Amino acid sequence: MAADYDEVKPDVAESRNASLEALKASNSPDARSVVLELDETDTVDGVELPGADLSGEELIVQVIPQAEDEFTCYSCFLVRHRSQIALRKGAHAFCTDCED
Repeated sequence: MAADYDEVKPDVAESRNASLEALKASNSPDARSVVLELDETDTVDGVELPGADLSGEELIVQVIPQAEDEFTCYSCFLVRHRSQIALRKGAHAFCTDCED
């Protein structure tokens, strides 16, 4: 007797149908309820809304001066270590990344 190896085995088919029914019966959220939940939590404290007035806010940044063994690349304006100087043109230095 010839065997059809592509045929789904009965025990696999039953478990597949059972798991599908379990998913349908579960209380999983649908797409609309997820969108509603996201919309409700968008306005919590700490989230800046577009067009918010930030004129009263202060930004505190600690500025560290350039060290003696560092230079500022004239092309990308990044502060780099002196070992990354690839080219000097007068008083201007260029880093290895900009000269590649």
